[in-house]
Amino acid sequence: MTVRTRFAPSPTGYLHIGGVRTALFNWLFARKHGGQFILRIDDTDQQRNVAEALQPILDGFRWLGLDWDEGAEVGGPHGPYYQSQKLDRYQTAVQSLLDRGLAYWDYAKPEEMKAEMELAEKEKRNKVSSRRWMATTPEERAKFEAEGRTGSVRAKMPREGTCVFQDHIRGEVRVEWAGEQDIVIQRSDGTVTYNLANVVDDHDMKITHVIRAEEHLSNTPRQIFMLEGLGYPRPEFAHLPFVAEPGSKNKLSKRKIANYLKNQDFKKVYEHAKAIADRLKIETNPESFNPVLVDFYKQVGYLPDAIINYLVLLGWSLDDKTEDFTRQQMIDLFSLERVNKSPASFDAKKLFAFQERHMNALSLAAKVEGVLPFLDKAGLTYDRGAVEAIVSAMGPRLRVFGDILDFENFFLPTDQIRFDEKSLTNHVKIAPGSDWAPALREIVATAEPYDAATLKAKVEAFIAAQNTKPMPVSQTLRVLVTGKEVGFGTYETLAILGREKSLERIDRAMTL
Repeated sequence: MTVRTRFAPSPTGYLHIGGVRTALFNWLFARKHGGQFILRIDDTDQQRNVAEALQPILDGFRWLGLDWDEGAEVGGPHGPYYQSQKLDRYQTAVQSLLDRGLAYWDYAKPEEMKAEMELAEKEKRNKVSSRRWMATTPEERAKFEAEGRTGSVRAKMPREGTCVFQDHIRGEVRVEWAGEQDIVIQRSDGTVTYNLANVVDDHDMKITHVIRAEEHLSNTPRQIFMLEGLGYPRPEFAHLPFVAEPGSKNKLSKRKIANYLKNQDFKKVYEHAKAIADRLKIETNPESFNPVLVDFYKQVGYLPDAIINYLVLLGWSLDDKTEDFTRQQMIDLFSLERVNKSPASFDAKKLFAFQERHMNALSLAAKVEGVLPFLDKAGLTYDRGAVEAIVSAMGPRLRVFGDILDFENFFLPTDQIRFDEKSLTNHVKIAPGSDWAPALREIVATAEPYDAATLKAKVEAFIAAQNTKPMPVSQTLRVLVTGKEVGFGTYETLAILGREKSLERIDRAMTL
């Protein structure tokens, strides 16, 4: 048997971290077993679909390196891979279930069905339909329609016995049929629902392993009833624990961003990213710029490998100590048997730690390639050699590629440098900084050769002559040429800028 797994996002918004984790586990399982990973699009819900949301989803998967063998934009022998293109196929399946007596037309009004469910709850009975408005013949349908009723098609679920299935993560699962609702499989407008489309698609695409979030566990008996009624083979199931919100067992939701920002670690990660987004003039509304969404990390310069490495550990582990894996190691080591049943809490701070480790492991050339797009997006002019020197000097300060914008003053003309007013006042405008500035300018103007070592030696001699501490002098010089107190080594900064630019900046700072 060739293993075939799938992930079926709805084009209703940006890629959610929890959804990507599910897709990743499907991808890893398929790759581990030499099978295929299929990406199909669940676009049957026309009221919620957003056409422009599909491309960011596909771009997000490509950015993460989760390639698919069949599906959207790729094609394949088992398409169509968009549910909206399979409506006739679904209608055939619905009719087959009707013909076999496994589904029926239902003409209950919403308020009537609601009243039945409320009464069942009050009487502590199973919440199942009485089937009072069931129509199984054209005559019965015509009668109800003459009353002004509109019909939908429901699956006629068994009322006795037990549905039993094996789950790779949860073991044997037993569900009493008596408690299962007659779910709608075709709406009154003729469109079909998730459960019916899902069953047909998995069969048509020859899916062997349905690996999905545990919220779909309750759908499994209903889908088994339909697939067996249609004569389809049963795939294997694995229901993953959901990704929980920070410090809680509740499901992670993009709508709760305001609550998550009360967590200081989460807030710190968000504010770091937002500072980069603000420099790039990226819209930061929570619909698109949200740490629960993959695009959030893409926009500010996280590494896909860092995100994947972190996500694989949300619900799966090799042991109690190993955290860092290459893609190939993940593929080789992954198994459903090591997936935990308990929810896995999303920790933005830990994800950031993975990002830092992966970034530090990159070569200088790779880091330079990564920061260039951010300089381009910011509209900054640069010399590649200077960028390389700056990135090298930044060292671990480059945590995400967007951090290069912390040093945007290196790339700006002197008259556009943004001087921090507080830093300028504390280190340049008042004594002793105001007294040191001319002397420091003279050192920069006359140092020969003009390099970091010579500048350092001359400034240290000045410090000794002044009988003062090194830090205040170094800080003053840094503010004179960069406009801020923080950054990498002052003498490296002067060397990278060069004598002419350094003097231009000092002269401007002394006149502000």
